[in-house]
Amino acid sequence: MDGSLPRYGLPHVFAINTLSAYILTALIDRPKRLIYLSSGMHHHADANLDDILWRKRRWSGSQAYAESKLHDAMLAFAVARHWADVHSNSLEPGWVPTKMGGPGAPDDMNQAHLTQAWLAEGSDPEADVTGAYFYHLKRMRPNPEAHDPALQDRLIDICADISGVPFPA
Repeated sequence: MDGSLPRYGLPHVFAINTLSAYILTALIDRPKRLIYLSSGMHHHADANLDDILWRKRRWSGSQAYAESKLHDAMLAFAVARHWADVHSNSLEPGWVPTKMGGPGAPDDMNQAHLTQAWLAEGSDPEADVTGAYFYHLKRMRPNPEAHDPALQDRLIDICADISGVPFPA
């Protein structure tokens, strides 16, 4: 098995990184803040919503991961647009030396969590925003597709259709 289609018919990477984030978002009581973890890999991905389940393309684990992290940023910005009372942002923690990142990853493990905590706490005016993308406590530009409202809404529709869980208005 190449990892693209598990027993239940959904690519693992999509189910874990995209669909689960959508379902959790759709089912929780609205918090004051939501923070979605993306990756620097999302910068070079396309949303590929026409083949989000990899039925037409040849499987690529790294491409699937990058796309799923673009989807996470898209979801963060869709939430920011649809839920004005929630601060919803996305970030990349950096390529850190974890089991997944490998021992040669260049970022500092001690920095990886700081942006998440800073955004969650929100007392700094720079962190008290919504619909933004961050890396190491600094705003940065995400992949342009992440801010496309039509792509965001299409992703939400696809996730709602696949999961059977509607996105709350």
